[in-house]
Amino acid sequence: MTVIQKKPDTAYTRLSPEDIRAIGAELDAIRAEVLAARGASDAAYIRRVIKAQRALELGSRAVLMFSRHPAAWVVGTLGLAAAKTIENAELGHNILHGQWDWMRDPKIHSTTWEWDHVAPASQWKESHNQEHHNYTNVIGRDHDLGYGIMRVDEDQEWEPAFLIQPLTNLLNAVFFQWGIASYDLGFAQSRREGREPDPELPQRIREFAAKAARQVAKDYLLYPALAGPNARSTLAANVTANALRNVWTHAVIMCGHFPEDVETFETHSIEGETHDEWYLRQMLGSANISGGPLIHLLTGNLSHQIEHHLYPDLPSNRYAEIAPRVRALFDRYELHYASAPMWRQVYSAWHRIIRLSLPNELQPDQRAARKAQRRADRRARAQNRVAHRRPLVTAALHR
Repeated sequence: MTVIQKKPDTAYTRLSPEDIRAIGAELDAIRAEVLAARGASDAAYIRRVIKAQRALELGSRAVLMFSRHPAAWVVGTLGLAAAKTIENAELGHNILHGQWDWMRDPKIHSTTWEWDHVAPASQWKESHNQEHHNYTNVIGRDHDLGYGIMRVDEDQEWEPAFLIQPLTNLLNAVFFQWGIASYDLGFAQSRREGREPDPELPQRIREFAAKAARQVAKDYLLYPALAGPNARSTLAANVTANALRNVWTHAVIMCGHFPEDVETFETHSIEGETHDEWYLRQMLGSANISGGPLIHLLTGNLSHQIEHHLYPDLPSNRYAEIAPRVRALFDRYELHYASAPMWRQVYSAWHRIIRLSLPNELQPDQRAARKAQRRADRRARAQNRVAHRRPLVTAALHR
């Protein structure tokens, strides 16, 4: 993979300004239809999910009161991991995007919702909603692209530290909520870019510390204590549930922007970018996960990452409905609609992370290309020698 502007011949480069405006007009029309159709059925959906998630969490924590029994530990841990996943993905992520603000329900609103995560909602909204969604997959601007700790494009200068990025990515998966919280503080980005830290950094650190303390106290002190003689096994269950949630959500995010067939963009390419061109960048810089309703729920409908990036504030339950129309638009303009089962997207994302941990000249794909080029060069030289010898042989025969 390399930034799309350096690829010689793609469907992207063949689109005319008129094509891009037409794509934008169709996407605007889809958005307008969904906005006009929002109503009671959408509100009922999100309230059902909230009710079911809370029931699942409460039931799982009740089962963990008997967590010394292996069966109770397994059932309670898996249930709690699923409840935390749904809360972070389908509820927290989407509510904090403002997808349900139109309901005017103060309990289900982006300004009041605080999620089951160590990152304060206000800090996550700033780094995710404003930075990531505005600068999706733009090298040097979208800090979600590699989180500042990984090399994710051939055009990024290689450093020896990138050799361990597969291990770094694995650790990031296990401790994902902590990685996101520290990333949202913005300190690492400022240091990497040579900027002075944000003057508000001390206040942001205090907010993060307070939120993290509440989360740690809830999961690792309060609920184990309530389990009485089952405290130790309940503590282990909570640690495991958080780790499972972390690994799953990390995989979902990896599938959305890291697979090999997702495009990246040069920094200068967004200068003067129009709304229609922004749409096009979201289309080519995101990837979907194919699957059924359960996958959609457990990914927070980020299985429809393309549709989410086109319309981050539309209700998530509408993405499956509009996906066929969006895909038809891709097909009409011969654009690649990146979609595959989760296992394949995870494999592709990890392949990219491992491949780019090496310098460009040592990557397997590059080595194979160089070998093929050397073989072609040898064949060309051999053919040239044969062609050169033929006139000499012919001349000798005529003497």
